[in-house]
Amino acid sequence: MHYSVLETIDILSRTPATLGALIDGLPETWLVKDEGDGTFSPRDVVGHLILGEKTDWVPRIDCILRCGQEEAFVPFDRFDFREANIGCSTSELLEEFASIRASNLAHVQGLSLTATQMALTGRHPDLGVVTLGELFPTWVVHDYSHIGQVVRVLSKQFTDAVGPWKAYFGILNR
Repeated sequence: MHYSVLETIDILSRTPATLGALIDGLPETWLVKDEGDGTFSPRDVVGHLILGEKTDWVPRIDCILRCGQEEAFVPFDRFDFREANIGCSTSELLEEFASIRASNLAHVQGLSLTATQMALTGRHPDLGVVTLGELFPTWVVHDYSHIGQVVRVLSKQFTDAVGPWKAYFGILNR
């Protein structure tokens, strides 16, 4: 599938409102449930996405444009958000995510990236050589993956309550 950076920006701009619609205002007890060790709760997802906005997507875009493969991306610690979340409500985290995402997308739009630039390469610490053009759809799929995770975790809280209808819902049977 062919995509454009502007289409990607449009998709990425929707994530904060989507997450807000799904979880803002729900009881915190719902938002701290997860699927076990090494998994995220809906609240964790927001913190993780904030961390990615600060240390992953745009810094990696800028790294590719600045130095190509000469410098590997800084490794991403996907759990490094936990301390930053302490003392913040989920609503505050959602607001922070929306703000930083808007700022990052404005930065990307201001780059006016060309097809030539999209072919530029960088060096991922685990995956090796990646292109700038691969980074944008990866960002979208990362968002969609975590939106799906939030929906799955929230749904699983009803596993027992749905009784025999559980058999009809793949989301409850994973």
